[in-house]
Amino acid sequence: MNQVDLAFASALKQSELIRSKEISPLELVELYLERIQQFNSKLGSYFTVTAEQAIDDAKNKTEMLTQTEDLPLFFGVPISIKDLNPVAGIPCSYGNAALLGNVPDYDDGVVAKIKQAGFVILGKTASSELGSFPYTEATGFPPTRNPWNLEYTSGGSSGGAASALAAGLCSIAQGSDGGGSIRGPAACCGLVGIKPSRGRVTHAPVGDRLNGIATNGPIARTVADAAALLDAISGYVSGDSYWLPEPEKTFFASTQEKLQNLRIAFCTSIPPLGEADANCHQGVIQTVKLLEELGHTVEEKCPDISALVEPFQIVWQANVAASGVPVEILQPLNRWLLSRSCSAGEYLRAVYQMQIVARKLVGFFDNIDVLVMPVYLHSPIRVGEWAALSPEETFDNIVRWVAPCPAANATGQPAISLPVGFDEKGLPISVQLIGKPAAENTIISLAAQLEAANPMHEKRPLSVSSEQ
Repeated sequence: MNQVDLAFASALKQSELIRSKEISPLELVELYLERIQQFNSKLGSYFTVTAEQAIDDAKNKTEMLTQTEDLPLFFGVPISIKDLNPVAGIPCSYGNAALLGNVPDYDDGVVAKIKQAGFVILGKTASSELGSFPYTEATGFPPTRNPWNLEYTSGGSSGGAASALAAGLCSIAQGSDGGGSIRGPAACCGLVGIKPSRGRVTHAPVGDRLNGIATNGPIARTVADAAALLDAISGYVSGDSYWLPEPEKTFFASTQEKLQNLRIAFCTSIPPLGEADANCHQGVIQTVKLLEELGHTVEEKCPDISALVEPFQIVWQANVAASGVPVEILQPLNRWLLSRSCSAGEYLRAVYQMQIVARKLVGFFDNIDVLVMPVYLHSPIRVGEWAALSPEETFDNIVRWVAPCPAANATGQPAISLPVGFDEKGLPISVQLIGKPAAENTIISLAAQLEAANPMHEKRPLSVSSEQ
């Protein structure tokens, strides 16, 4: 296996190679650090690269390989962490360069689980400021670009995570999703992204300030990788506001399961916000045809999310006010969102209304197992495409673009983004599968079945695929 093939190998394959001592953690980390040095300047995938710490950790793990075989699954595999998640001793900017001096002295709960799983952390990936936007163009940092076509965005807010992984600058990535921020970047970059169920992944050691709409989750090259990382980061930590019982079987085991026929609904429009463009529409229709060929029962049927739009926006934009970041260092759109902050009573009424709508949305799944939708309503925008617009215009564009995503955040249901093809610009086309509450196993099994029938993970961007 040459160095480029190794860089694009699945995290699980790399784990096997490490355990069989065909490669060492140090060799793998050095490979990725070389690729980061070569490509990050034109991609803007990482805000902070922790080369010295990664090499030290990899050296220790390489030595441990000679001493024991009792090792966690992802021992020595390199991973990236989104720069909204604190890692002890590493700057955490929250997407604002003025905050690069912020160095936490603790690990976020999901980071602690990632370390326990044996990963080596390569650095902190780019995020939109406070995770607010579905593109990653943070002030003080280079814009984050899509490896498939550098003129276009990699999405947001986990745009750096998806860009890095698609470019072969890490083995697998951690992201977070409060309104599509895992699924959108995964879709833009041709990757698998899972937004887990509410309560599946801890918010320790602090808490959740967005009433359960946001969660951490995996971005990966394959469904199996994503499922295995979800296994690693799942589980209740004492004091969590939400929690779920352990699944009867691992999420990785679900990728090997033979599925019974499922009842599947699909839709390509989100009234009143709009219709999917031709590419996103075709992605859904192509997937529906494949699902029928695989023996599933499919019908066109769409939940009504119209009453969710206003309360979800109120809860989501409250993140800016809750952050405590001084207004004078915020980007214009976040300043505008801050100026729209409502009273505590209005916020609680929005939460109440969101919960009412969410209950109805979950009821939509009483007679179906999975809903297939676009991830976003149109293809990725160009880098800087909305830069000259007013905050009001930009916000309206954002709401309409990401319209298929927030419903699963409001209900807490699991969802997975899966690549299904490419458009005429060379950009990936993806769909999302939304499952019943706490039913990650079902959508992971279905995604694995679709992936086996249409394997997109074997493709890689030409811009970062050359031999070094």
